[in-house]
Amino acid sequence: MNRERDEEAEYLATFGYKQELNRSLGRFSAFAAGFSFLSILTGATMLFGFGFGFGGPAFFWSMPVVFLGQFPVALCFAELASKYPLAGGLYQWVKNIASEGPGWLAGWILAIAVIPFVAGPALSLQIVLPQLWSGFQVFGTAADVGSYATPGGAENAVLLGSVLVALTTIVNIVGIRLMAFLNNIGVFVELIGCVLLIALLFGHTQRGPEVTLATNGTGAGHPAGYIGAFLVAGLFAVNILYGFDTAGTLAEETTNPRKFAPREIVRALTVSTLLGALLVLAADMAVPDIFRDSTIQQISTLGLPYVLKSILGDGLSTVFLACVVLSICVCTLTVQTGGIRLIFSMARDGKLPASHALSNVNPRTRSIPVPAIGQAVLVFGLLLVNLGNTQIITAVGGLAAVLVYLAYTIVTVSLLHARLRGKWPTPDHGPYFNMGRWGLPANVVAVVFQLFMIVNLAWPRPEIYGVGAWYLTWAGVLFTGVIVLAGGLYYLLAHRRPGKPTALPEHRATTAASAENTTETPDLSTR
Repeated sequence: MNRERDEEAEYLATFGYKQELNRSLGRFSAFAAGFSFLSILTGATMLFGFGFGFGGPAFFWSMPVVFLGQFPVALCFAELASKYPLAGGLYQWVKNIASEGPGWLAGWILAIAVIPFVAGPALSLQIVLPQLWSGFQVFGTAADVGSYATPGGAENAVLLGSVLVALTTIVNIVGIRLMAFLNNIGVFVELIGCVLLIALLFGHTQRGPEVTLATNGTGAGHPAGYIGAFLVAGLFAVNILYGFDTAGTLAEETTNPRKFAPREIVRALTVSTLLGALLVLAADMAVPDIFRDSTIQQISTLGLPYVLKSILGDGLSTVFLACVVLSICVCTLTVQTGGIRLIFSMARDGKLPASHALSNVNPRTRSIPVPAIGQAVLVFGLLLVNLGNTQIITAVGGLAAVLVYLAYTIVTVSLLHARLRGKWPTPDHGPYFNMGRWGLPANVVAVVFQLFMIVNLAWPRPEIYGVGAWYLTWAGVLFTGVIVLAGGLYYLLAHRRPGKPTALPEHRATTAASAENTTETPDLSTR
């Protein structure tokens, strides 16, 4: 084990970095990081009611459709992770295959996206906790229990979410060992819970799988008919099936990352899609009176908790809802952990304000406290700004998804450009994950899918961003535009004449390998 770690530290040094983070994550921990970011139980709890309400039982098809688009993306990421096992993932990948500018922009966009994505799972506690015990409904009345679509429910969602973010911040400051321990437990419970829940729901089926063709008339009023409704309801799968790159983001803390990270990126997406699709299918087949107007209204309002209670009863459903709470907690924890590593990676290169502080690694715990605290403050700010917003979860989820898909697109476009120039895969790619002749078509599909999803997600829909002021409806476009413009201006002003990318002195490796790399490879696109 020590020999492996020495070899990994030497390989890290070829990129100019010394080993500072605690390389203690094994294969399951790498998988758990990606799986808990996707977190089927969390995503289903957040958006099952949304998907059903806007798409009927047929919203099930959003899972296989989005998977077909995201699987080529995961394959591209797996290739990159096998060559560049560096903290920060996307930022480092683009920086190495393209140039510093696109890499910085991808990192900047994803770092901002993490803020609403940490907030989203945290807010979803409102859907579950008050239904387990009414004492968790601090604000509002009994009518607000389990709902964020009322003023009282939305306020309580912010309270519960803020408490959770504070706790996950403390865990991340304590260190990666505690984070991995809690995350592994949470993922193990979620995996077992998902499998048992799916089995129980299939044991209570009242109709066949043809129910997934029912739309409940949700296409009425859309110019494109049900396709228009499906594009809205598809936010269910779109907002779940990303984040699988987290296994690559934690590469500097993973043993043998060039071997494990690529596999776990693909595995996390595949397992999450399979479990998520089976869960939705089983629920559609088991819900009593699924076509009754009152049932449709209840599912649309209360989501998965109502489904479980109506099928399994209060006692058994409580057990599974407790599993959901745990999955929400570890999802929030992992999203925050990934964001911290991204900020650390960019700051380590001196590419952020206060880079020395943001990249400071605690020598005792090997944690990165300053970005953890800063990230939490920004999440609290986002929650307070949206206090009382009854569409806070869908709006926050929509904004996060737009930014993540945009950052992903920068990666796949940069990789496609490198392929077309004959610079990828590199001659020294090694024996790790490589798509071979399938790389180019997979890369093209990945780019086309992501561009389509960016347009779909940012489209000014009141169903997602709310009814009222025009700037709320256009939030997806405006918020994304402001983020990209602000990031571009900062980069031009602060790094107008970028030199050879090197780490800050305190993070720089001093081995012969790093010296050779930094003196002979000034253009990272040729590495």
